[in-house]
Amino acid sequence: MHSALKLIRQLSKLPVALASVALFALMVMIFADVMMRSAFNAPFEAATELTRWFMAIIVFLMLPIISGQQEHIVVDLTDSFFTNKWAVRIRDGLINLICGAMLIWPARQVVVLAERARSYGDVTEYLALPQFYIEWFIAIMTFITAAVLVVRGLIILIAPQLLEPSND
Repeated sequence: MHSALKLIRQLSKLPVALASVALFALMVMIFADVMMRSAFNAPFEAATELTRWFMAIIVFLMLPIISGQQEHIVVDLTDSFFTNKWAVRIRDGLINLICGAMLIWPARQVVVLAERARSYGDVTEYLALPQFYIEWFIAIMTFITAAVLVVRGLIILIAPQLLEPSND
């Protein structure tokens, strides 16, 4: 089990690298667009739709990683009620399981929207990219995030020592 978690930790570096590349590309594109707009009054026509795609790629690539590492924003309103180590473990495990289960519904809805866009032939305005590509990407990453949360919840409840940082 430790080797599987070690492999998963290593594989989780790939989406981070891809999101970093997408963020850099977004930054370069926006800089170039501003320069072209200001200096030559010739903005990139597709900058708006590329910005939307890059933002979706960055956010949804990182969603499973942030959820798996529990690095998302947390409101700790109930922490004072859970002082026992076992109560905290049960709470955290159940919250992860519930959040993972709840993510299945929006992921399924995005699949419905992606298939509708595919059947209608929806494309972006300037680059004529099929809309369903990014929608399927969002759905897949949301399903992966749901699975990550469910697995993390089960590990918290069954074997929390597996989530402790390793010195590997």
